[in-house]
Amino acid sequence: MALIDMMQAVLENSGLLALWQTVAPWLALDERQLIFVVATPIFVGVTLWEYLKIRHDPALMDTREAVRNFALGAGYQTTELLFAGIIAFPAYALCYHFRLFDLELNWLTAFLTFLGVDFCFYWMHRASHRMRWFWAAHVVHHSSERMNFSTAMRQNATNIFNGMWMFYLPLALIGFNPVWIGVAYAFSLVYQFFIHTTLVGRLPRWIETVFNTPSHHRVHHGRNPGYIDRNYGGTLILWDRLFGTFVDEDAKDPPEYGITRPVASNNLIVLWTHEYVDLFRDMQQPGGLLSRLRHLWKPPEWQRPAAKEPGQDHAQTDPATDQP
Repeated sequence: MALIDMMQAVLENSGLLALWQTVAPWLALDERQLIFVVATPIFVGVTLWEYLKIRHDPALMDTREAVRNFALGAGYQTTELLFAGIIAFPAYALCYHFRLFDLELNWLTAFLTFLGVDFCFYWMHRASHRMRWFWAAHVVHHSSERMNFSTAMRQNATNIFNGMWMFYLPLALIGFNPVWIGVAYAFSLVYQFFIHTTLVGRLPRWIETVFNTPSHHRVHHGRNPGYIDRNYGGTLILWDRLFGTFVDEDAKDPPEYGITRPVASNNLIVLWTHEYVDLFRDMQQPGGLLSRLRHLWKPPEWQRPAAKEPGQDHAQTDPATDQP
């Protein structure tokens, strides 16, 4: 925890901690949030550097959208700060109370925490694309038609309410301290910020083999038919290689960014909620209760048949509406 102590000292010496406590005295700045507070100036600085490089190319950078992306990220951070402690923390505390093993923090358990968080992230991220309830929150991250560092900040303020944090609960049940889980998750998100760019090409082969890279993540954000629902990894790309979801970036087929059903609005509320509106509208269509509820866990492109024979209730996929 020496790194966390060092960051705490930086905040105290710079006066940022006192400012935080003045602005939001009711909020406890935990280790995970502390990492984001320290990293934010770095994010801003790197984004400005990238902006100077690509600002003249509207296909790569739109200033108003970049500002909007940071506003979306601020909304995400706000709801995390306000509600994570009362929604997610009790569940983690309960799992950790009934943990299977008592694990002490050392180099081995720290590595296993990182590995476990990255493994859980892969399945959480995969579910965020293949289960519509989770996609309703994640879609905002993919709705930009540009790929730059500001896109990493494009997050949904509803994330904390969707329950995607539940994918990490097994780690607490095993015996990994929830604080360690939060720290590993925060560092993973910090790493992933830096893979949202077109300025970095292919890295050395061994890096591309093991780690998620800008090249791999550009594929993930592509809406090209061959790129949809690929490269879910967080820090490591090994899980995609292991579970058959890896696709390499093809120079002959450059990624086309965005979603297959673009959002016709730049309003922050619309960007956060449009997929929920579509989801509940689909659930309101005539049918049995189970048929309606299936929209929650079926893929985003799944549709109920317009007409069914009595007793039938089966999925129908419409390739024309397939989404990343």
